Amino acid sequence: MFDPTDLYKLADDAPELADPVLLYHFDGFVDAGGAGRLALGHLLAELEHRVVATFDVDRLLDYRSRRPIMTFDTDRWVECESPELTIHAANDSTGTQFLLMSGPEPDREWELFTQAVTALVRRLGVSKLVTLHGIPMAVPHTRPLGITMHASRPELINSQTSVFGRVQVPGSVAALLELRLGAQGHDALGYAVHVPHYLSQAEYPTAAVTALEAVTRATGLVFPMDALRDAARRTTTEIEEQIQASSELSTAITGLEQQYDAFAGGAERENLMAETTPMPTGDELAAQFERFLAERDDE
Repeated sequence: MFDPTDLYKLADDAPELADPVLLYHFDGFVDAGGAGRLALGHLLAELEHRVVATFDVDRLLDYRSRRPIMTFDTDRWVECESPELTIHAANDSTGTQFLLMSGPEPDREWELFTQAVTALVRRLGVSKLVTLHGIPMAVPHTRPLGITMHASRPELINSQTSVFGRVQVPGSVAALLELRLGAQGHDALGYAVHVPHYLSQAEYPTAAVTALEAVTRATGLVFPMDALRDAARRTTTEIEEQIQASSELSTAITGLEQQYDAFAGGAERENLMAETTPMPTGDELAAQFERFLAERDDE
């Protein structure tokens, strides 16, 4: 039998925490607009933090599928950007301690990794686990972003209704953690932000803002948001400039707005995914944004 505690190293000075919340997001699965990555990256950039636990990525990652970047200088190798999967301890704006787990999604040993996280959850006294990411949806960026909530028990999300019925989708470690820990009685929940499908491949800070605001409502944690909201406003301005420059794109967005408003107004349909009215595809809209994304990459 493999020992799950062999998958991580706990810091010698790991703090004693008072029922902390654990926020987590793994790179590599669906994350439209970079919602989860931007959200946790923003917190790590804005808040003081320290490493509490480090996972053994040599066992968890397939380097041939995700090769680390190495730097070659003239006649020798000088640097390798080794991936890291870690748990950090941080304080929110009010001084409340919480934890952040981030890094690449494990390629292998999912069940053992889940057991390792479970051991850490017990060791650190975690009260609640929260994951967040973005999913592409046929919605316009000019309307409030929706959220699909899910949890290990209905009370955690106040029995919030979902636009989805029963579906089967490719699995993720984030989802497996919620399933396995929930089965053991731990509180775990997640937020999937509905990102406009034509922006799913871009960085869309508005989605990260929406995700962190949802975390605040669920946990009471308070985060510094000014820089992220400023980035969201700048991105929205850039998007609007592209729309105004294209009559075709303006027409497509108007169609999405009409569909969204009809749904929000209580039109009789099951969900946004079941819409039968002809509408622009994500590829059609994304094509109009290619120049916009290229310009952002250049900047």
